Amino acid sequence: MHSLFAGDALPPDDLLTTALIMLAAVLLDAWLGEPPLCWHPLVAFGRLAAWAEQRFHGRWGQGALAQISAGAMAWLLLLLPGVVLAWLLSGVPLLGELGAVLGLYWALGHRSLHDHAQPVFRALQQGEETTARDYAARIVSRDAATLDIEKSTIESILENGNDAIFGALFWFALAGLPGVVLFRLANTLDASWGYRSPRYLYFGRASARIDDALNWLPARLTALSYALLGQTRVALRCWRAQAGACDSPNGGPVMAAGAGALGIRLGGPARYRGEWLQKPWLGQGPEPVAADIPRALTLVRRSLVLWVLVLLAAGLLNALR
Repeated sequence: MHSLFAGDALPPDDLLTTALIMLAAVLLDAWLGEPPLCWHPLVAFGRLAAWAEQRFHGRWGQGALAQISAGAMAWLLLLLPGVVLAWLLSGVPLLGELGAVLGLYWALGHRSLHDHAQPVFRALQQGEETTARDYAARIVSRDAATLDIEKSTIESILENGNDAIFGALFWFALAGLPGVVLFRLANTLDASWGYRSPRYLYFGRASARIDDALNWLPARLTALSYALLGQTRVALRCWRAQAGACDSPNGGPVMAAGAGALGIRLGGPARYRGEWLQKPWLGQGPEPVAADIPRALTLVRRSLVLWVLVLLAAGLLNALR
């Protein structure tokens, strides 16, 4: 598969091919949106992950080391076949390119992000707060009865911009189809096992740490993109001063820079599963209002356009050389 690091024998059109595949997948996502759940690969993978958890959780005892080892083994057995199959497919002419377009399309969630956030905005515009709250509760993990609708929705947009879009693009550019398969499956397992709950505190630790590592650089490139396309100085200052206070090593930079870029304040108290948590304040400016939801979507969309244009330009320059 074409990638940024394919070795010294990289043909001059490989980077351009990667960029064109990326463009095709982004356009396919914009046109079709999320695949139907009945044949979405990640839905099938989620069922497989649930089966693996039942088989491995507590397999070697309830001690911390035993649970961490079981979680790491389950992670490896779930991801290795998909990555190997992607690598084998990438070596097949034409079929490899088609598989790359479809694989990246399945991994992207830009259209889905818009489709989930826009109804919240429309309901707020129409004064239907209860409906807006119901829509917002579908995209965040906070208790629905107490969530701040605008703030929660915008935080989800900014953070999922990295998880559902830019992380996948980064790993596709870096390692082709195997890279994007690795990233998306690892991210899916983190969403299932990465909670700091009694059940997953140790079993999900390997999954959470691997996802943090895979997201480290994409998250910072996402934060930089938000900063460049918004209130740049404010965004960079918020990123530098506030990101470290967040529990998430990757969510902190993304949301601090995104909030600063938009000129609003996010974070603060939030209730999860009946427990109030004091999250750090992020950004600078007033509390968000309904009109800031489409502004956040626009920031993510412009960042996506920037990423695709940069890679296309790099590919064209590489081909012309």
